[in-house]
Amino acid sequence: MRLASLLPPEPAVDAATLAHFARALQGLHAARVPFLVGGAYAIKHHCGINRETKDLDLFVERAELRRALDALEAVGFRTEVAFPHWLAKAWSGERFIDVIFSSGNGYGPVDRGWFAHAEGDVLLGVPVLICPAEETICSKAFVMERERYDGADVNHLLRACGDRLDWARLVALFGAHARVLLSHLVLFGYVFPSERAKVPQRVLAELCARVVAEAPEAAEAPVCRGTLLSRQQYLVDLDRGYVDGRLAPGGTMTPDEVAGWTAAIGQAR
Repeated sequence: MRLASLLPPEPAVDAATLAHFARALQGLHAARVPFLVGGAYAIKHHCGINRETKDLDLFVERAELRRALDALEAVGFRTEVAFPHWLAKAWSGERFIDVIFSSGNGYGPVDRGWFAHAEGDVLLGVPVLICPAEETICSKAFVMERERYDGADVNHLLRACGDRLDWARLVALFGAHARVLLSHLVLFGYVFPSERAKVPQRVLAELCARVVAEAPEAAEAPVCRGTLLSRQQYLVDLDRGYVDGRLAPGGTMTPDEVAGWTAAIGQAR
């Protein structure tokens, strides 16, 4: 574990916003609610990249969500569960903090593994745990919207952390979605050709062999997993008879959760 003072991304966030962030961190710390810091601050921690942000992304297990929101309310925040399958918010005036417990596509809920492999740091004077590089890569790998693509973050994480990643654990995090990981690893070798050694050849060989061995899936109705990558761009395929890959049995979301998340297209997260 490495410990270094974690400064706000540059250009600096205004002092009032930082004060709200600090109050939230202090409230959660005082209430002994387990939480992780992600987003731009995790990129700063793992990659050394400063990014302008007015957001603070906090990650908790679903079982701890109510305690986390209570702790934030106790220090003056107004809270709401914006989307019951992955996201809550804590408001202070017009400023807000995202409290995340899964992902927008329902895959990869925050669990104890995130905390077991987290790294310590200090943010705004408060000791915090930073989301592990492996889980950060996995969560960002699925973000391929028309208006937002997190592939650059994935590439920077691979460049900065590739030689110390737990590759077996990273592959396991993707599970049946190994093709998504492979696509990013191939692109990484294109973006940073001099850094290709950061991705072990055995990992590439394993994933390529798995892809080659996969046969077309047989099902009563064909599945489109594009909705796990973009909630909007594959809706046309659902209209053409494909089954939404976010739904059971292959996915984790309910029809109501999908409908609510789809209805919010165009709104800020």
